[in-house]
Amino acid sequence: MNPQTFYDKVYNWIFDHGPNLILAIFLLLIGLWFIKLVRKWLKAAMQRRELDPSLQPFLQSLIIISLQVLLIIGIMQVVGVQLTIFTTIIGAFSVAAGLALSGTLQNFASGILILLLKPFRVGDNIHAQGQKGVVSSIQIFYTVVTTYDNKTVIIPNSKLSNEVIINMSRQSKRRLDIELKFNYGTDISDIRNVLEQFITTSKNILTNPAPHTGVSRLESDGYKLTINLWVNADGFSDSKLQLQEQLIGHLKAAGIKLPGM
Repeated sequence: MNPQTFYDKVYNWIFDHGPNLILAIFLLLIGLWFIKLVRKWLKAAMQRRELDPSLQPFLQSLIIISLQVLLIIGIMQVVGVQLTIFTTIIGAFSVAAGLALSGTLQNFASGILILLLKPFRVGDNIHAQGQKGVVSSIQIFYTVVTTYDNKTVIIPNSKLSNEVIINMSRQSKRRLDIELKFNYGTDISDIRNVLEQFITTSKNILTNPAPHTGVSRLESDGYKLTINLWVNADGFSDSKLQLQEQLIGHLKAAGIKLPGM
């Protein structure tokens, strides 16, 4: 090739594409600077709003990568690169990946919602999917629950976001219902006196709301008395065991017999 012809082609290419190339480099530098500012702003905003620590890095990476992809596509457009084939390939890949990972994507989306809306937190006592226990970890795809008998249960987040969840730690107080049966020969006023003494001396029973007692059922061989007590939600199971044991002790000391005693 004639050197002059080669130089002419290079000159023409620079003349035709040089301004766009310079503009693309300028936009790239400005875009990277802007993305850096967005990264700092996101980090400060998420910390200020006390967003879940396990969610912060993921959201930051997702937003920053999205901005970087948009920046690259914009620069390719400025330079003059045709994106038709590239867009078609990405679209086909996205459809195939969506069909293959539909269940995983549901868990992923549900995990984001759980971390954002916070229907429960780590350390809460919940009842979900037939399991009762303490939430030990909330991940993007699943939640780990440690049951009261120390079993580790891993529940997909899609199950938790679409089903009923009972959060037993959301309120600071819980009502404890104790039902006792007595024969008709037992004077109810004597039972009430014992219960008043039991409620007054117990440290686990809260005074607000006030405890309540009453006959809940009449049967052929006796009646059932229900006692509604309010205790702290934290340590509910331990309080239940202790109070029931203490109550039996008070009734025995007062000479009041339960059926079978």
